[in-house]
Parts: sequence; structure tokens; C-alpha cells
Amino acid sequence: MKILLAVDGSEYTKKMLAYLTTHDELFSTGNSYTLVTVQAQLPPRARAAVGKEMVDAYHREEAEKILAPVTKFLLRHGIDAKTITKVGHAGELISKTADSGKFDLVVMGSHGHGTLGNLVMGSVATQVLAHCKVPVLLVR
Repeated sequence: MKILLAVDGSEYTKKMLAYLTTHDELFSTGNSYTLVTVQAQLPPRARAAVGKEMVDAYHREEAEKILAPVTKFLLRHGIDAKTITKVGHAGELISKTADSGKFDLVVMGSHGHGTLGNLVMGSVATQVLAHCKVPVLLVR
């Protein structure tokens, strides 16, 4: 299987990885894994004030903070995952990446804010479920 792991560095990413390690059908060296992390775009004034190079460097550093420990964890289990970093709206970009990359499954942790939280903040998981044509496994 070709599996896309959506990671954000939160406790929910750790729960998702813990879940995977207990399910051999999902977590094996026979599958192909890609990590995706999405950074929120900085406000336009901030981007203009610091310049494109600084903004790009910031996004690279933030993505690396998230991807490095997950990559290290997977390597300890014999899995050499590819990585993808994006900047923008997480739900939309995770869905597009899953569809365009022809993944068999998206696995992600869910913060589980509930209905009221989704109305106020929106939910990346809800957006992925709504827009993704690929099956999605949410771990809470």
C-alpha cells in the first residue's frame, strides 16, 4: 500500500504513530510511506516585511522540526519515508496531495475538538474527510 501520513508534531501525531506500530497490516516495510506536513502561511504584511528568503527559510525550519523526529522514529522501525512539505491550508493541501499522489490511504491524528470547536476553528480532519477521494484513517 502507498500510505500518506499527515503529521503536525502534536500529541495526536504521536498517538497516530503508536497506533500504526500496533497494526502490522498498516505498519510494515512492505508499504510505501510519505510524510506530509503543512505550515500555515504567514500574514501578507509579515511576508512583505521580512522577504521571500526569510519566509522560505522559516517554513523549512518549522517543517524540519516536525518531520525530523517522525522520520527518526520510522527509520528505527526500518521504514524510510519520503517527505513533503506544503504551505497553506492544511486540510485542502493534504487532500490534494493524497489525490494527486495516488495514495491508497491517508492516516492522521485527530484533535477531536468536537462540533463546537469545528464551528469556531474549523477542523483539518473534517476538511480532509470532506475533500479527499482517498480513504482516511483518523486516530484519536
